[in-house]
Amino acid sequence: MENIISKAEKHVVSLLNDELDTPFIYHNLPHTQRVVSKSIELAELSNIDDKDKEYLILAAWFHDTGYTKTIDKHEKASIAIAEAFLNTHNYNADGIKMVSKIILATEIHHSPADLLEKIIKDADCSHIGSKNYFEISDLLRKEWELTCKRKLSESDWLNENIDFLATKHRFYSDAASSIWDKTKGKNLSQLIKLEKKTKDDKKKLTQKKEELTFKKNKLGLPERGIETMFRVTLKNHITLSDIADTKANILLSVNAIIVSLVLSNLVSKLDNASNTYLIWPTVIFVLFTVASMILSVLATRPNVTSGKFTKEDVANKKVNLLFFGNFHKMKLDEFEWAMGEMMQDKDYLYSSMKKDLYFLGLVLNRKYNILRITYTVFIVGIIVSVAAFAIAFQFSGAV
Repeated sequence: MENIISKAEKHVVSLLNDELDTPFIYHNLPHTQRVVSKSIELAELSNIDDKDKEYLILAAWFHDTGYTKTIDKHEKASIAIAEAFLNTHNYNADGIKMVSKIILATEIHHSPADLLEKIIKDADCSHIGSKNYFEISDLLRKEWELTCKRKLSESDWLNENIDFLATKHRFYSDAASSIWDKTKGKNLSQLIKLEKKTKDDKKKLTQKKEELTFKKNKLGLPERGIETMFRVTLKNHITLSDIADTKANILLSVNAIIVSLVLSNLVSKLDNASNTYLIWPTVIFVLFTVASMILSVLATRPNVTSGKFTKEDVANKKVNLLFFGNFHKMKLDEFEWAMGEMMQDKDYLYSSMKKDLYFLGLVLNRKYNILRITYTVFIVGIIVSVAAFAIAFQFSGAV
């Protein structure tokens, strides 16, 4: 018994770690381990024999492996994975049928026909009678958002949980009822309290929004005025960025012309021994000119961004979808979905616009700082070069 169960555990752990997609944050390895642990606990309390206990534990290990293949009818995919594994290890045919039958019992609408099916059903929903119910159920809620695009408001989520615990769920085995019904009742009571608090908070929030809207209208700050402010400010930022790029291009062009003239007219004369006094002034002049060109290029060089975001980034409002650098590598359907999510949330939309302003400001600050350094280098270079040439000509005349 221990040998086949140990092999099954090793196989399932490897399978879920390697092949289960990361959005499955509820139906994952910790959930499977919890179901196995609770199945063993209920089996011992129910005094089932060793052979049935082995079937039960094997089924518990494999019951959610189907999520590595599909979400719909994942129980049947789990059965196929379990049967393939057990056949590979020459497990008896009757045992394979029993394990498959127990896995199938985890279907949401399945009514258990015997004690083993009751135990696996209860173990699969053991978190309902746990003190960690709210933390675990939040993982299921987030998984629905990531894998099924099913996003529920706080109120809808509470109603769904209350309805499930009050009318749809029950613990089937006597052992589960005896140890988890009391905590389940407390969790249900807490859900009802949270639902009432949510309704009260929603009512207060609605009142505050109405008051705020009234105050804004009194102060003459309608939404159109805010949007105009964003539009004008963004336009000013972009205009300033264009001015910075133009200044950098002017410096780059001027210095390129200067270098061309130096290379074509001045450097060719340095071969003459009588012109050796021009070497250092020329070197100084060229160095300052090249430095100005490099700084001009740095001022206009764009930063490289990843161009990708995840659904978690959108759900947590961490990505600014108004900047092309955050989405240029994404697929069109993913970008359209993310934009739809942002447009439905006014706070997220305004937050993205504020981030756009902020990061444009950072880019402008970088450009103008580099431009200031470039102009300084250019001016200093001209002064130093002219002085160097003057000194060189003076010494050549004295010689």
